[in-house]
This record gives sequence, C-alpha cells and structure tokens, in this order.
Amino acid sequence: MIIAYCPSSSGLERVEVPAGKAPPSTSVWIDLFHPTPEEHKLAENLMGAEIPAKKELGSIEVSARLYDEPGALVMMAMMPMAARIPDPELSSITLVLSSKRLVTVRHGELQSIALCSKKVQTDRTIANTGPAVLSALMEIVIDRCADVMEEISTHFDHMSKTVFEEGISARKKDVYHEAIRTQGRIGLQVARMHDVCASLSRMLIYLDSHASKVSLSEQQSKTFDMYSRDLHSIKEHGDALDNKLSFLLDATIGLVNLEQNQIIKIFSVLGVVFLPPTLIASIYGMNFSNMPELSWQYGFLFSLGLMLGSVAATYIYLKVKKLL
Repeated sequence: MIIAYCPSSSGLERVEVPAGKAPPSTSVWIDLFHPTPEEHKLAENLMGAEIPAKKELGSIEVSARLYDEPGALVMMAMMPMAARIPDPELSSITLVLSSKRLVTVRHGELQSIALCSKKVQTDRTIANTGPAVLSALMEIVIDRCADVMEEISTHFDHMSKTVFEEGISARKKDVYHEAIRTQGRIGLQVARMHDVCASLSRMLIYLDSHASKVSLSEQQSKTFDMYSRDLHSIKEHGDALDNKLSFLLDATIGLVNLEQNQIIKIFSVLGVVFLPPTLIASIYGMNFSNMPELSWQYGFLFSLGLMLGSVAATYIYLKVKKLL
C-alpha cells in the first residue's frame, strides 16, 4: 500500500494511492506499508534513489544500515514497538530522506506513524519538506520512547511493591515463578529500549553529519541535536532502571533464600533441643541387668521427667543466647 501526503490548505492531505498508480509528484511524504515490488519501484522512480526491499533488509549489517544514495539518505532504525514486539521486521522502519520528500517503508502497524499522520494533516506549521516531516516524526517517536520507558518503570514499581510489601514466598511456587518471569520480561523490555535509543541516536548523528545533502536548516539541525539529547536522557533512565532491576532480582532470590534458611534453622534447633532427651532415652534403652533404675517403681516417670527437663533447659539456654 502507498499512502501519499500532499500539500493542502490545512496541512498535508492523506491520499491512498490506488494499486498500480504512481504517487503524486507533489508528495512530501510517501508511506509504504507492506509494499509490493511494483509499489517499491514506483516510489523509487519518484524519489530518484534506490529503496532497500524487504528481502534485502536481513542481509544488511547493522553498521551498514545508514548510507547515502544519489540525492537522498537511506536510514534504518528500530522503533519503540520493539519493546513489545521483538520481531525486527515489524518493529523497524526504513527512512529515505531528500531535501524535498520523505519515504518511510514499514511492515508493522507503528503507532508513531499513525500519530504523525494525524499531526501533519492538521498542523500548518510543518513545512512541506522531507526534513520537516522527519522532524515531526522524530518528535513523536521520542515521545513514544519516553512513554514506553515510563510504562516499564510503572511495571517495575508494581513488582517492587509485590516483593517488598506483599512478600514473596517459596511456598507459593506459582507467585515466586511469576515474579521471576515478570522481572525477566521487564529486563528484556529495557534491553530492547536500549537498542531502540542506540539505533535512533546513530541515525540522528548520521543525519547531522550529512545535513547539507538534505538541506537541513540551522533550526532543524538544533532540533535534531535536542532529540539526540532526549534519547540520551531516556537511555540513562533505562540504565538506572536496569540497575534497580538487578537489585530487585537479587532481593527476590535473597528473600526466598532467607525463608528457606529460616526453615532449615528451625529443624536444626529442634535437632539440638531433642538431642539430650534422645541421649537419655538411649541410655535407659540399653536394658543392662544391673541398671539401678531398671527395677525401680518410679524409674519410668523419672526418665520422662529427666528428658522433659533437658528439653526445657536446652530451650531456655538457646533463648537466653538469642539463638531462637
């Protein structure tokens, strides 16, 4: 599908190009969604630059995903959708930028594209040039990155409350396993957002170094520099969250280990408490014929009292020494 955005009195008018038809020559932004080879070719003819096809994306190394074509820059980047859907095919976007227009190639329903589409149709302050549309798109993408990171932070806070206030018990196996899995999912989301921020930062640095080729104005260059700083702040937020997540994981495992150690301690103390009566019972269980208490009328009660007294004495000793 080809969706073209052409200048109008209220902003950019959204036009769905019929199959087999070329996008209007006045198009400022051409959005290719699951494009066919024919639609790819039509966009390339209008853009005057080669646009990488879907089958070529997997073979392009990460270090080679930013390059220039005659009259245009080709840039591939990860989008915030990667935090929820790790499929790089669905969560990545290819941008082909010239001084006149912008071409986006995508295979997933990116929310940033939908928001940008609404914005360019109603905002008259956006200039009818490719860099201006890219600037509007990057503003929305960075806001989405911040929103996703805040969502991850909210999930982390909820998990922290579960661990430190409600408590995690090894006896509640399902709760314990779910807590570990949830923390793992949060960690993966943070790692993916790191990749997104790194990808977008590399793209903005590359764009800044080729500003003259796409005729970036001084104001646009400053705006893209500001976006780079915003991405750096989001990445720092992710670094801090990653450190806190490591602490939370250690705390979760530590609390469970502490509970298990407490159970082992109880059994150890019980073993110590019942060791003296066991010794007494063993002595009186020998049944030697010359034992004084063997024929004594109160021998049985005496041995029981001796055992109970040894238990009480051992318990009091452990309590005084604060070992219980």
